[in-house]
Amino acid sequence: MRASLHAAHGAHTQHAPARAAAGAGDPSRGLNSMSKNIAVIGLGIMGLPMAENLVGAGYSVTGYNRSPEKATALAAAGGTAADSIAKAVAHADVIITMVPDSPDVEAVLTGEDGILAHARAGATWIDASTIRPDTAITLAQQAREAGLKPLDAPVSGGEQGAIDGALSIMVGGEQADFDAMADVFDAVGKTIVRVGPSGSGQTVKAANQLIVAVNIQALSEAVAFVEAYGVDTKAALQVLGGGLAGSKVLDQKGQKMLDRSFEPGFRLELHHKDMGIVTSAAREAGVATPLAASVAQLVAATVRQGGGHLDHSGLFTLVEQLSGGSGSAGTPRNAA
Repeated sequence: MRASLHAAHGAHTQHAPARAAAGAGDPSRGLNSMSKNIAVIGLGIMGLPMAENLVGAGYSVTGYNRSPEKATALAAAGGTAADSIAKAVAHADVIITMVPDSPDVEAVLTGEDGILAHARAGATWIDASTIRPDTAITLAQQAREAGLKPLDAPVSGGEQGAIDGALSIMVGGEQADFDAMADVFDAVGKTIVRVGPSGSGQTVKAANQLIVAVNIQALSEAVAFVEAYGVDTKAALQVLGGGLAGSKVLDQKGQKMLDRSFEPGFRLELHHKDMGIVTSAAREAGVATPLAASVAQLVAATVRQGGGHLDHSGLFTLVEQLSGGSGSAGTPRNAA
């Protein structure tokens, strides 16, 4: 794996234009959208709003989800519900997968009812899931051999970013295939960058998840710290957010911690999976990641204690527990 990742990072990297330059304001964009049939496999917290934004951009969108009510929701938004992957991808020019883990992507791609068996040659396969970089490289090669154009394109921005069509998308794959999907990416994302050949998008996403997890842990400790001294915690986060300590994590997750409200925008059990990807890939590359290793253990402990269903900001519950609090959601502390 190390050699493959090194090759990916050593490739010539080009950046896509920002959202405004990738098709917005182009009078041909609507016609281009209408000419593409898109299949979306996986209509969960992220996949459904992405599919709905594609419908809003003028595409013909067919969706499949193991829980059929999610496909019904897409149909209500103007898309089409399919009851199998085979039916969803049969006439698709573009196939987007958004499923939880590496085995899920492999099953969706290579299964009897899967993409390779039923997609038409020349279709572009965009995997927006977060999976192992080495798995992404292997599956991309299988897709190319079957006549597909693969792009690994994991996303960052959470549920709200998916709803707003403002995701950050890190893409691995061939430059020409990436360029041809500019209008599709523009419908769901704001910052869209090709970071190298196949597998590179997943490598960068692993780095993203490392940074996010460490930031959530630091914010959790900071909230517990200021609460212990009885300060106005909401005011404290406001002033911290205006200085060097400010971050999107603080903006989006700070209030959740103050309210002890951890409805999932991104489930902690999925971040647990992602931290496993980070630590494994770092070990194989010979890279020291002591903070990642420490936070990975804290995430794992929270999940093992039953917190896997919480938003990843629910990592705060373990910090509160270790500090002598209840460590349970739904019991905000009233600051002075």
